[in-house]
Amino acid sequence: MTGAKPHPEDDGTKPEGPLRYGWTTGACAAAAAKAAFEALLTGAFPDPVTITLPRGEQPAFALAIHELDGGTAMAGIVKDAGDDPDVTHGALVRARVSQGSVGSGIEFRAGDGVGTVTLAGLPVPPGEPAINPGPRGMIRDALAEVAKQMDAPLDLIVEISIPGGTDIALKTLNPRLGIVGGLSVLGTTGIVVPYSCAAWIHSIHRGIDVARAAGLTHVAGATGSTSEAAVAAHHGLPSAALIDMGDFVGGMLKYLRKHPVGHVTIAGGVAKMTKLAQGFLDLHSRRGRVDMKALAETARACGANASLTAKIADANTTAHAFSLAADASIDLGNAIAAAARVTAARVVDDAPIDVEVLLFDRKGQLVGSAPFAHDPPTPPTDGRNRRS
Repeated sequence: MTGAKPHPEDDGTKPEGPLRYGWTTGACAAAAAKAAFEALLTGAFPDPVTITLPRGEQPAFALAIHELDGGTAMAGIVKDAGDDPDVTHGALVRARVSQGSVGSGIEFRAGDGVGTVTLAGLPVPPGEPAINPGPRGMIRDALAEVAKQMDAPLDLIVEISIPGGTDIALKTLNPRLGIVGGLSVLGTTGIVVPYSCAAWIHSIHRGIDVARAAGLTHVAGATGSTSEAAVAAHHGLPSAALIDMGDFVGGMLKYLRKHPVGHVTIAGGVAKMTKLAQGFLDLHSRRGRVDMKALAETARACGANASLTAKIADANTTAHAFSLAADASIDLGNAIAAAARVTAARVVDDAPIDVEVLLFDRKGQLVGSAPFAHDPPTPPTDGRNRRS
């Protein structure tokens, strides 16, 4: 992922009461770079160091580490993500600044724990450090402020590092997106809004961008690892075609509406796909529960008798309801898949997208489908797709 997912031990449930906002890795990198540049020119590190964010906020950051060694200055700031369950919370974001050659401008480099882009489709081209345009702009603005005050040229080498970032990146989608060696430096506004899940949705968008840049004509969004493995096997899809949409089917489809891919499969378990069938676009439990009475009515329309309809309406879980239907040979899975496809089709509207919905049980077995109107292209045997 180009950002940070919630911590794996977090269940995604938003705590009660007011939540504390935090700062993005991009904001921390900009503040660290500003402190290092000022020390390079004056010999003294500002602590705390204040920067101006894109929307005008002026947070101050305490330095956790700093070092001045001849023609190089380094400052580090511990990222505070506020109350957001962000895997990069508490990470040390360091900026090492040195003078570049005359007329070179600002050159960004990836230090320890910051990844390098290797695939097309991301906001920065292959070969560049995975420092997104937003943070690059914040860093440039912070350095320009110092340069103006000190009447100094802006010919600098700026190396951003996040010690331990290589391991943290394994908890993100960066490897799948072709970002190798560490994390991405992110942040459009510089502010982390708790439980906004902006980084996850950002990674969904970047996954689609990478798939489109690779010429893929079929992508699959899955709600979890079981459905992802199942849909990959079902269609023989390469990893670049797999979008870890989690609960954010709406976020994926809305982006696809503007950046279409010809064939889109939505894959998930029976509970989340039932929620999609019932009109939910955010499938997390906090957004609401499956309407069991409505599910029972769907079963009745599929041929369930009055007794079975009542049992499904009173079932403890969606999985239990599906089990009851299966025992009675009621084809509930296909009916739910068809209704879920109707919901998805409304979102993509008139975009040139053919949508399919697949339901899998907890063992990854297909229990319902609403197939494409037209068959998708067969992936090549070498595991890659081609531009058609």
